[in-house]
Amino acid sequence: MKTVLITGSTSGIGLGIAIEFAKSGYSIAFNGLEENAAEIAFNVGEEFGVKTKFYGANIADAIQIEEMIKSIIIDFGSLDVLVNNAGIQYVSPVESFPIERWNSIIQLNLNAVFYTSKFVWDNMKKNKFGRIINIASAHGLVASEFKAAYVSAKHGVVGLTKVLALEGAPFGITANSICPGYVKTPLVEKQISEQAIAHGISEDEVISKIMLQKHAVKEFVTVESLGKLAVFLASENANLITGTAMPVDGGWTAQ
Repeated sequence: MKTVLITGSTSGIGLGIAIEFAKSGYSIAFNGLEENAAEIAFNVGEEFGVKTKFYGANIADAIQIEEMIKSIIIDFGSLDVLVNNAGIQYVSPVESFPIERWNSIIQLNLNAVFYTSKFVWDNMKKNKFGRIINIASAHGLVASEFKAAYVSAKHGVVGLTKVLALEGAPFGITANSICPGYVKTPLVEKQISEQAIAHGISEDEVISKIMLQKHAVKEFVTVESLGKLAVFLASENANLITGTAMPVDGGWTAQ
């Protein structure tokens, strides 16, 4: 059975994606920041009868990523699918956007995607099979106010995905971005409170007037739908789907 590494997979979208891969029988290398991350990985393995292991590498650190990927290949025998999911957010007007926040968002949301892709490449190339799935955002396709670093990073991820698709095509490696609209996760919960402060409105108004206002379908995206799409993109049936940026955004970017 194939092995998948999912960054940021011990909570939120990443954990939802991990569960869908577990349901499909994949071995899973977990990575995340939760204090009980190893227990989370173990419990998913027990529930679905698949091999799992937690790796605590800081994915903003290229050296730690390289060592983690080497360990995964030794522990599992191969690394077939990479899901770059981990990300952080900060909301602020440009003139007051802290430089350190800009740097940390670009480092984790964009640089780390390059690091992981770079270090899985030789293994995928050797095996003549690889799937790189980047969880970008609708903000990889369009912009919103107060999110300079996040929007810049996610646009970068979409562009990087296209390069990976072109370079991977001769070797059975595909690369695609999934671009969700608003998903109800701890990250979005944090954004709701930050947006309320930035706009001077209530949190309920943020949800109705700012977040779901851009969705033609007035619902939050579910982690299950994102997980099922990722599993499909990882399959043999998706071998001709590469270089895409797939919106799952309730029609937001159709406007």
